[in-house]
This record gives sequence, structure tokens and C-alpha cells, in this order.
Amino acid sequence: MQQTILLGTYTRRKSQGIYQIQLDTTAKALTNLELLVPETSPTYLAKSQAGNLYSVTTVDGKGGCSAYDANQHFLNAVTEEGAPLCYVAVDEERQLVYGANYHKGEVNVYRIEDDGSLTATDQVFHDEPCGSNENQDKPHVHYTDLTPDKRLAVCDLGTDRVYTYDVSAEGKLTEVAVYVAEDGTGPRHLAFHPNGEIAYLFGELDSTVTVLRYDATTGSFNQLQKLSTLPEGFTGANGGAAIRATQDGRFLYASNRGHNSVVVFAITKEGTYLTSEQWISTEGDFPRDFHLAGEEAFVVCANQNSDNLTLYARDAESGHLTLLEKDVFAPEAVCVYPL
Repeated sequence: MQQTILLGTYTRRKSQGIYQIQLDTTAKALTNLELLVPETSPTYLAKSQAGNLYSVTTVDGKGGCSAYDANQHFLNAVTEEGAPLCYVAVDEERQLVYGANYHKGEVNVYRIEDDGSLTATDQVFHDEPCGSNENQDKPHVHYTDLTPDKRLAVCDLGTDRVYTYDVSAEGKLTEVAVYVAEDGTGPRHLAFHPNGEIAYLFGELDSTVTVLRYDATTGSFNQLQKLSTLPEGFTGANGGAAIRATQDGRFLYASNRGHNSVVVFAITKEGTYLTSEQWISTEGDFPRDFHLAGEEAFVVCANQNSDNLTLYARDAESGHLTLLEKDVFAPEAVCVYPL
């Protein structure tokens, strides 16, 4: 069986845009890397059910989101002055795309038109106090994606907050709740348990996962547990990156940039408690993203600075990862998106 995996990248050194690579689940190998779409630093990707591809983009010094049809033909780009986005997500029900702008502390909403192109509908800026970490100089929106009940959850690394918004059919945002994390956490990404009642917040700045209970009646989050993503005794610099939960709700995975590892957590049946089970090297430098693939029998990890992908086999019973390949070339890859 062959599964296509898209790779979003920076284009500062070797990369030319969005790539695709094949996961051969029989041979247990990654093969046939090829450039899919020339694009400027498409660092995060999302695809609609119609097959349209949405990508972070930079055009003439302006940042925003590009739209491509199912045949990778360029449709349009919606950009504005300043830095590009760092995250995009598709809302199928409302036919919207959400974007997170880290440098501007901005949430962007775009409407998907009938042809798949985009039109801007709303933008929200945060002005709450920021945390005490040196990287929390201002609001830094890092994640904009749906909750299980179709609200919008937004992680802001700068303000140490997770915001919950109601979204109108026209793509307008109304804030309904705010979770305030511990000072210096640096909320980066959020992953939900399949039960829809528990979420896992990755703190980039303090390398932690916070287990949160999500209340769908109010859109609020409440802390249940917080634990490190690093092994005891590690004292080097590190930044949290990607976080993914399995579809069966039994395991959670997170990547450490600095320690250069993926940590495996076992999840209790209710989803409310984590225990660390394994740390495994990413066999490269700066694992910005990874994803479960091949019906979750594999994990594909992208090492941004060393231009390589690492492939692991995943044991469904123990959750543990076993190295399969470590020197698969992929230039400046920072987003792993299995189709």
C-alpha cells in the first residue's frame, strides 16, 4: 500500500515549496520525494474534502494563505502587510479556513468560495498581558483549529492563553471563554482525545503537556494534570513542537526540539491522566512536526535543520516506536500532512 504524505517547508536554503513523498507500508519505507507545488515558505498545510490545498505563503513581503485546486493549480492568495501565518486549518461545515499569525498575534478567517479560492472574512488581535519568558514579548498566535463541537480554539504563546470562539456561518468570531495557562508555558498546539472531553496542550516554552477538561456547554478548559515532555536530568535548551493523539485514545506523542526526540505517553481510559513511556531520538535536528500515518502503524517525523525525515514503526499495544529509516532527504520540512 502507498500513502501520499505532503510536506510543508521553509524555502530559506534548499527547499522550493510543497513536496510529496510516498509511504510504502509493505516495504516500510519512504520513497519518491518530489516537488508538488513551488511556493514560498509553505510552513503549514491543510486540505479540504473537495481536494483543495491551502498553504501558508509569502508574496512580495506580505503574508497570508494560498489556495490551490485538486490538481494543484493556483487559485489565489490572500495576503496582508507583515509576516506570514504559521498554521492553517479547514472548517468543512462552514467552508472556512483559519490561520494563525505568530508574529502579528493575529487570528485570520477566510471563506472558501465555490471555486476553492479564499476571501478574508475576519481577523482578531489579542491584547492581554504576556508571560514572563523572553519569547513572550507580545501576543504570538500559534494554533487555530476546531474543537470537537466546532468552536475555534486558539493557542497564543505570548499571552499564555487558549481562547475559545464561536464562529458564525459568515466566518465572524465571538470570544466565549479563555483558559489562562501557568506563566511561561507558551501554548503552542492542542490535541483532543477522541472522547471530545479532554485536550492536551503543548507548552513550547516550558516543554510540558497540560491535560485539560473541555466543557462544551461553555467552551472553557480546566487543568487536570501537567507534566514534562523531557526525561529527568535533561538540562539543555528545548522547545516543544508537535503533539498528536491516536484515534483509539490510548497514546499521545509529542516532539522535542533541542532534545531532538519524540516522547510517548500512555493515556488512561478516560483520557485524564498521562504517563511517559518512551523517548526516542528523531535521528536529526529540530523535529518541528511529525504525524501518524499508514493507519497509525507508522510515525513520520520531519527534522527541519538537518533536512531529513525519520520513519518509525508504531506498536499499537505498547505505543512504542521503533526506528525504520533515518536518512530520508526532505529539505527544510516543518509540516507532515498524510493524505
